[in-house]
Amino acid sequence: MRTIYLLLFLSVSIILPAQRKKKTNDVPPATPASERWQGYQQRLKLEENSLVKNVEFRNVGPTVMSGRVVDLAVDPDDPSHFYVAYASGSLWETKNSGTSFEPIFDNQIVMTIGDVEVDWVNDIIYVGSGENNSSRSSYSGYGMFKSMDNGESWENIGLVETHHISRILIHPSDPNTIWVAALGHLYSENSERGVYKSTDGGSTWSKTLFINNRTGIVDLIVHPDNPGTLVAAAWEKDRKAWNFEEAGPGTALYRSEDGGDTWTEIPNDSGFPDTDGTGRIGLSFAPSNSEIIYAILDNQDRREKEGDTSEGITKDQLRNMSNQQFLALENGDINDFLDNNGFPREYNAVDIKKDVEAGKVKPLDLVIYTEDANSLLFDTPVKGGEMYRSNDAGKTWTKTHEDYIESMIYSYGYYFGQVRVDAQDPNVIYTMGVPIVRSEDGGKTFKSINERNVHVDHHALWINPKDPRHLILGNDGGVYVSYDTGATWINCNSPSVGQFYSIAVDMAKPYNVYGGLQDNGVWKGPSTYEYSRGWYQSGRYPYERLMGGDGMQVAVDTRDNSTVYTGYQFGNYFRINTETGDRKYITPRHKLGDTPYRWNWEAPITLSSHNQDIVYFGSNRFHRSMDKGENFETLSGDLTNGGKKGDVSYGTLTTISESPIRFGLIYVGSDDGLIHRSQDVGDTWQNISVGLPANFWLSTVVASKHKEGRVYASLNGYRWDNFKPMVYVSENYGNTWKNISGNLPQEPVNVVKEDPENENIIYVGTDHGVYVSIDRGNSYQAFAKGLPNTPVHDLVVHPREKDLVLGTHGRGVYIGDVSLVQQLTSEIIAKTLHAFPTNEITFSTRWGSKFGTWGEVYEPQTTVSFYSNGSGSGKIEIIYNEQVVSSMDINAEEGLNIIELSLETDESFKDLLADSQKEDYEAAENGDFHLAVGEYTVRITVGDTNVETPMTIKAPRERPGRKE
Repeated sequence: MRTIYLLLFLSVSIILPAQRKKKTNDVPPATPASERWQGYQQRLKLEENSLVKNVEFRNVGPTVMSGRVVDLAVDPDDPSHFYVAYASGSLWETKNSGTSFEPIFDNQIVMTIGDVEVDWVNDIIYVGSGENNSSRSSYSGYGMFKSMDNGESWENIGLVETHHISRILIHPSDPNTIWVAALGHLYSENSERGVYKSTDGGSTWSKTLFINNRTGIVDLIVHPDNPGTLVAAAWEKDRKAWNFEEAGPGTALYRSEDGGDTWTEIPNDSGFPDTDGTGRIGLSFAPSNSEIIYAILDNQDRREKEGDTSEGITKDQLRNMSNQQFLALENGDINDFLDNNGFPREYNAVDIKKDVEAGKVKPLDLVIYTEDANSLLFDTPVKGGEMYRSNDAGKTWTKTHEDYIESMIYSYGYYFGQVRVDAQDPNVIYTMGVPIVRSEDGGKTFKSINERNVHVDHHALWINPKDPRHLILGNDGGVYVSYDTGATWINCNSPSVGQFYSIAVDMAKPYNVYGGLQDNGVWKGPSTYEYSRGWYQSGRYPYERLMGGDGMQVAVDTRDNSTVYTGYQFGNYFRINTETGDRKYITPRHKLGDTPYRWNWEAPITLSSHNQDIVYFGSNRFHRSMDKGENFETLSGDLTNGGKKGDVSYGTLTTISESPIRFGLIYVGSDDGLIHRSQDVGDTWQNISVGLPANFWLSTVVASKHKEGRVYASLNGYRWDNFKPMVYVSENYGNTWKNISGNLPQEPVNVVKEDPENENIIYVGTDHGVYVSIDRGNSYQAFAKGLPNTPVHDLVVHPREKDLVLGTHGRGVYIGDVSLVQQLTSEIIAKTLHAFPTNEITFSTRWGSKFGTWGEVYEPQTTVSFYSNGSGSGKIEIIYNEQVVSSMDINAEEGLNIIELSLETDESFKDLLADSQKEDYEAAENGDFHLAVGEYTVRITVGDTNVETPMTIKAPRERPGRKE
């Protein structure tokens, strides 16, 4: 799958031909830090005052595939104690060598992290927020954070406009002196990037190195013996939704000899490359010889084009070949070209020659079929990863190897850039890319230590300074520990930190959850999952992987709950039978003579709710299959603004929704801000984007289940560094739109969905949480209980179980019961107090007893739920035969209250029982008395108001007797 991914990255996604469509040059502004802080305060206010804040969510994993690690901080005196920074999953601490972890950075303004550094002497943790990679979901941070109580509390200490912090250094002898390397904004230019220095523990900062508004500092190192000497790696880049320039003239090495107060660019004649192709750089001093520095460079310069020694037909020949010349070619040579370039079997030399002779296609069309307009840029690959060494603390440099380092960072070096040196031998170095590789000869040769149980895409490595055999590794698959220099590895994947792109459910009992994850495939698992290590003994992890690569959208045929449509990046989708394991590749291909389809990284796919044999699929055009993906029709023209030239697939569809009320009423949204509507199952389309903000990514379009003309849309400005919430509704099929963003905080919106039962309820997932409106978007409440402030990429409400299932991009899957929320009608909200029905309880003779010798005593409880229009003290009473048999004082909160109520009573309860029950009534094993089988009333009192609701304890089911 990794090979497929690379081929797709280098070919399918690279080039986007411009179409003749209306263009706009409007560039949405980046959201200033001050507005983001106001948004954070709004989020806190929403959480505090939420009517639904007591609705609790539970994490259902999965954990086995883990998620992207960006940095490690290990106690040098006690390596069993270390911190792990996940890209969008918070900071976690372990005190037992990775056996278990606890999160300690969950509810800040951001959770995304670029670097973590610890002052181990004074027990101070510094977090530089904003991921140091520049990937599709590398979320921006909010500066520097400091904790002096091991993460119990955090203080933001500035640099809030830097967005992405790549490195923090603490002076080895003066802990108040701190240096920070800041990359700056990812999708917009800004001046808050460079090297920052503080001499007062982060209270104040001075910017000591700045190059330009597109160049930040991606790495920074300090001389281990002379902290006055520092070396910084500047990186010029420019990322847009359609293009990523990962190198530029601003990229260079800088050196300081006065503690980072002033800097000098290392000159062109130092031996280190200085071209427009000089990309990301990672640095490391050799601990055992402090004059030695290694630098891993992503060199985006093209390799020297090697002569073509093949005897076959080349693309260059076809570009300028006449029809007559083509017709003179040998059929076998043409068929070899078709085989070598991945043409479907339907194409062959005989038929193509007929089409050329008839003027239907030209020889150039064979090139266009596989490429787009800028493909010549990639005919010759980049040089890729290169290792350089300095023996004089960065003044001069030499490349350590002669040949290219193949198959390590490929063309996407922006995602990698770390090098580490053995603590005792300066010739032993490690660098990280798709594999992690080790050199024992100072970088002349390398060997992979990526063992079979170790994920790829590596970002962090710690080498024990006292025992270099001991390694701790962080990558897209979590944390790994080795005690034999990488020969074998231990997986430390107990945290649920998966980065989900999408989420889906089936209708099995219990139902299953499906989702696609960043670099971790597509998984299916039970909604009842609870974290346990028991699967180590059973040999079967509760979740099952369905696909590899980067997992994308999922559609489940709920008629059999085993037919699943899903795939990996750029539209490579399959129909899978999860019972038999059968799979079929279903992605439609363009025809010879057409330009290639443009597929989004997360290509949208959905099944018709009216007939699940019908599959809807989106590239830049709309595709429909009437037979479960066996055959597709391409029914539309380009439903985008036509794409832009660049190396990222753009001008693509991102979302598809069909009306559950009316068959064939379909909406699609694109990454460049367009919504189109079809009323005839995709045969014709109308642009209905008028009235929506231009140039924003359509994250969801959802046709209503409750009213035919109603449709919701959410737009996302993340790829402009614009964090404005944008949620819209139309009541007339998208002819006009109304903004219903209401009181949502300044957070990009990833998804909007309506409730399947209550038409006034909609759910919104943002980059920092999930919100619900019970008045169709006039105002929003925040869900908070049990939830970290992690990005929510997708959500779905299970129609039968009334569960809200969240796919987060950093903390796995969460599920919350929203059955009470669905009942929040305007009539109930108008009441002073309202009690919801209780669930039936089954009596057990095991109440008050232990389960087994070593088990805990089981104390029975039930849940009592009520709505209060204000807060205040009160009580809950259980009444039997008009007598209060149990009472509990409460502090009611405005909104939903969900109280766990004990079923314990006292011995006097026996006097209220019928004579037939008294005989068997006695204290439990632990000496407590409990309520018996019968009908009860629960009375809830808040202030001067009370309400009542019935409660039933039923007898257990009798076991059938044996034959006598």
